[in-house]
Amino acid sequence: MWNRIKAIAKKEVRELSRDKRMLYVLFAFPMILLAIFGYAINFDVHHIKLAVYDQDKSTDSRNFINALTSSEYFDFVEYINNENKIRDILDTKKAQCVIVFPHDMSKKFYSNQNVDIQIIIDGVDANTANIVKSYITAATAFYSQKMQVQVLDALGKEIYLPIDLRPAFWFNPALDTTFFLIPGLIAMILIITAVISISLSIVREKERGTIEQLNVSPLSSFELLVGKTIPYTIISLIITVFILIAGYLLFGIPVKGNMILLFFSTLLFLFASLNLGILVSSIADSQQVAFQMATLISMLPSTILSGFIFPIESMPKAIQILTNITPAKFFLIILRDILLKGAGIYAYWDQLIYLFIFSIITLILSVVITIKSKIA
Repeated sequence: MWNRIKAIAKKEVRELSRDKRMLYVLFAFPMILLAIFGYAINFDVHHIKLAVYDQDKSTDSRNFINALTSSEYFDFVEYINNENKIRDILDTKKAQCVIVFPHDMSKKFYSNQNVDIQIIIDGVDANTANIVKSYITAATAFYSQKMQVQVLDALGKEIYLPIDLRPAFWFNPALDTTFFLIPGLIAMILIITAVISISLSIVREKERGTIEQLNVSPLSSFELLVGKTIPYTIISLIITVFILIAGYLLFGIPVKGNMILLFFSTLLFLFASLNLGILVSSIADSQQVAFQMATLISMLPSTILSGFIFPIESMPKAIQILTNITPAKFFLIILRDILLKGAGIYAYWDQLIYLFIFSIITLILSVVITIKSKIA
């Protein structure tokens, strides 16, 4: 049996080595995807365009604006001298938010009265609007505390905080969304590459008619599928190494966990992904159909249902059950635990079991469908 599997694997390697375009796609496509998606998909908001309607025109209002624009998060656009211009500047997207200072801001502050500062934000993009709001809220709280300290110091008093909250962020201290997204991007790239490559390889045999010769040979369906899978498993592991190196060089994504556990987990994920591609090839009869099915069954679920971008916990229960159709969901949890947290197998052993079960189910389905097609 192993000699027959070795023969099929050797045949696949020779055919692949002659197909330069396929080799280019296998090795260049993942790097291009990583660079494009890695830089394009980012939930961090920088250089927010800020306009100011300052009715107070005091040193305090100017200091507040300087405190905001001294960071990379806000870029000052212009001062507004008329309330009617607020809508115009937001409509024309010259600014994303407008801060309105009341005319008696300084007077109220130094007479121990509450000061109401209005923030008008373009809410068309709800996600960006919420981020802008949180940025300004945090900056306002910091500046307010700073001014309070100055006033109390002038009066010879000390500020008293009954509860001093000091948050600490583990695993991603800078709260960089790239660190959160890159592991999901790695999983998405690997599953797309694995599913498409193996499905096209097997369907190519059908189009050329050589599948009939393999069917009448002593090869079993299991031997054929395993022999086809081995070369692409090795290629996918090489691609994984390239992606991890590129992720570290381009985005600073570390590998904090055990490399052996990472290798074993990746191998199991690739086994599940390749079995998914084999399932596609057992259904499709042409490379065009196989490519479309492979893209649909790998890219969409791994992007939408894996937790790559959208948290699974926020989805309805029915959709949460549906997320189990993609192995990227399980591998993504493993990747984030190994790469970012440096956690041991105790943190994700159940995800490895889910991946194994998924692999066995898809492999059995592929073998059954292939045997039925032979009989037909």
